[in-house]
Amino acid sequence: MLCGGQLDWRRPVDSLPVMAKGTNETPVLVLALLITLGLIGGGFWFFRRAFTADSTSSPIVSPTAQPTEVGGSTGDAGSGPTLDVSLPNPSVLTMDGSVTLVALMKQLQLAYTQVNPALPTTYGVPDGQPNGTNAGIQNLLNGTVLLAASSRPLTAEEKNAGLQAFPIARDALAVAVGIDNPFKGGLTLDQLKQIYQGQITNWSQVGGPDVPIKVINRAVDSGTRTFFQDVVLLEEPFAPDGPNFMTLERDETTPMLRALGTNGIGYSTVQQIENQQTVRLVPINGVSPADRETIRNGSYPITRVTYLVTQPRTSPAVQQFIDLARSPQGQQIVERMGFVALP
Repeated sequence: MLCGGQLDWRRPVDSLPVMAKGTNETPVLVLALLITLGLIGGGFWFFRRAFTADSTSSPIVSPTAQPTEVGGSTGDAGSGPTLDVSLPNPSVLTMDGSVTLVALMKQLQLAYTQVNPALPTTYGVPDGQPNGTNAGIQNLLNGTVLLAASSRPLTAEEKNAGLQAFPIARDALAVAVGIDNPFKGGLTLDQLKQIYQGQITNWSQVGGPDVPIKVINRAVDSGTRTFFQDVVLLEEPFAPDGPNFMTLERDETTPMLRALGTNGIGYSTVQQIENQQTVRLVPINGVSPADRETIRNGSYPITRVTYLVTQPRTSPAVQQFIDLARSPQGQQIVERMGFVALP
């Protein structure tokens, strides 16, 4: 009610009388309310613009992330400390690591370009020449790169250094012989161990012809070799190089496959071997990795998880790449490249 030009504040707004047509007066409370709403709306617009500006070059990412490292070959998940992403974004997102993962990493780089086109990425030191898991992690530790792709879990020493590992794909190691090798059977995990430790040296000892076994091992810097040694040899040493035991100088699969001949044996990822016409996959413990389900459910005994590894303090751009690899889009890329997506 208006009394003597004074506003009765006890009356609700919607009960104020409508002003006569043609008058220039406006109820004071209505005017104050409109001004207040305008200020609130303008402030919201300003802060929203401030937080979303330049989102392409400096993506907004949660300041912490929760890594999960899958231990051993079973895929049991565990939790780790949070990841600090308070460092500024780099001018180039530099990465190095597993040769096994090079094709997958290249596809993830292409997908990342769509998400963050303003930030270039490299994989390998120099670019395009990855140095293997062990060297890649060392390059991460010494600051040469910001992210490492690993085909094995972190060692205790690497964990103590603070490195954090994020699972991105499941994979398996395949054991291969040349397509013309007269040995047509399978091996037990223990027989495979004895072959690579020099205790079984002839194919006749595992049901094949009386022919020496030519054993081909991967390069020392290979994460695949490290995983094979951990799982198959139970962390025991390989046999020394000799007439029928050779260690490759570089972590490359093609030279190994070419060297198999009619009496050689070697190992690599299923993805790198399964479609090769010159080799045959050897079942281990009666299970072949050619069936993806045996990798997914862990019934094939040489199964592993692969990772992206970073320092405990990093940048939003690094977290963005990790998030992409673990997203539904990233996991579709994982399957397309011949790996098995995480559950």
